[in-house]
Amino acid sequence: MTDRLSVDSAEIPAVAPPPRKRRTKAAEISSNTVALGPQLIETLENWAEFVLKPLQQTPAPHHRLLLDHLERVTTGKIDRLLVLMPPGSAKSTYSSTIFPAWWFRHHPRSSVIAASHTADLAEHFGRRLRNLISEHEHPLGYRLAPDSHAAHRFATTAKGDYFATGVHGPVIGRRADLILIDDPIKNHADADSAQARDHLWNWYRSELITRLKPKGRIVLIMTRWHHDDIGGRLLDSGDSWHQLKLPALAEPGDPLGRSPGEPLWADWEDAAALHRKRATVGSRIWAAHYQQAPISAAGGLFPAAQITIADTLPPNLRAVRAWDLAATAPEAGRDPDWTVGVKLARALDGRCYVIDVVRFRAGPHVVSETVVATAKCDGNSVSVGLPQDPGQAGKQQVAWLSAQLHGFTVVASPETGAKATRAAPVAAQVEAGRMTLMRAPWNAAFLEELQNFPHGRKDDQVDALSRAYALLADGALPSRRVQVPIFVR
Repeated sequence: MTDRLSVDSAEIPAVAPPPRKRRTKAAEISSNTVALGPQLIETLENWAEFVLKPLQQTPAPHHRLLLDHLERVTTGKIDRLLVLMPPGSAKSTYSSTIFPAWWFRHHPRSSVIAASHTADLAEHFGRRLRNLISEHEHPLGYRLAPDSHAAHRFATTAKGDYFATGVHGPVIGRRADLILIDDPIKNHADADSAQARDHLWNWYRSELITRLKPKGRIVLIMTRWHHDDIGGRLLDSGDSWHQLKLPALAEPGDPLGRSPGEPLWADWEDAAALHRKRATVGSRIWAAHYQQAPISAAGGLFPAAQITIADTLPPNLRAVRAWDLAATAPEAGRDPDWTVGVKLARALDGRCYVIDVVRFRAGPHVVSETVVATAKCDGNSVSVGLPQDPGQAGKQQVAWLSAQLHGFTVVASPETGAKATRAAPVAAQVEAGRMTLMRAPWNAAFLEELQNFPHGRKDDQVDALSRAYALLADGALPSRRVQVPIFVR
């Protein structure tokens, strides 16, 4: 099989361009425009159109959204990008071939490290990139260095260099302005192996990430495999990753504005074909590979698909902010629990609304300060629920926080019984379809934890949600109802 982009039909099917309201300069370039020079290719989207035009292909809407995010990586507006798309969405063609050629045009003296699950796959992407550069030297404004022949390692005449390797491969001694990680997990055996997941995670943290230069950027392109895969760990790490998540069938709040159930790329695979595939691959593979929402093999207590997302709140809500407290700051080699404050409200019809989630990891002093500051932000109409750990230290913490929260309704109580037992009442509300989230950046991490409970790595958000629902349901709070403000964090 050739590695020339122009005939890689496995990634990009031939699709006639849809009608467009505007014509970019790249769309006006004829087959002999290479001689007109690089100034005509103004954006990454223009560059992709230019490359694909001779093939009578055009980027689909999800490709254009991906290109927009990758352009923001090029300009430095995004420095950590996680791209989650299903198999067959052409994410690798755009991210690992078209994009790095454009990157070198804007960062000519930069270094790129590209990693994939095997050296062979990494070389495949490198060979396609090298061939693309050779075919379009003039519009790119640079060419391959005369002594660059290897697919996994080459330089440009503008002093850029590219190195491709398999995960766990050697990167010591190299530095990178851009790290591209494309398809880092080989198969389900590796995804289901805790040892293999730890091995990949440790290689990323101790070897690959240490090669990144100051102000360097990272792009990870993958489909999800497991709730504890590298994508899940990065989202749970506390680092600021920009996530572009596009499921095969749209869900509420779709980044492309699709209606629920609408396919990602109907010209390639329509809804009927996707539903047929879903019946074949089973719910676990479908949820992970196609919807980018992996579930535990053992199943979960919360049917997260029943939860809706909204942009507005109804009037006359009774609200509480319940906390699950931890007191350990993150550091190398440790993965401490999170401190979480879930703001939950209940409407007159019994429907529950998760309005806000505060989630962070820090020492005791910062935890106490944040609990108090959040209560002041919420206002004294929102009651505060605190867990009281057994022992004198737990009593002292609650007493100190209660004193700091003078003027607020504070309810402190010990946690009794198993976590799953405490979560069962609110899980029943989710199963009945009576749970709504306010649209916010925390939605993805919240839904993923609920979906994997009680088999996931973390359960702090579930604990806080369980406490909040118990406080609303048991009548321990004032009955006053208010119009609850929304604070965007």
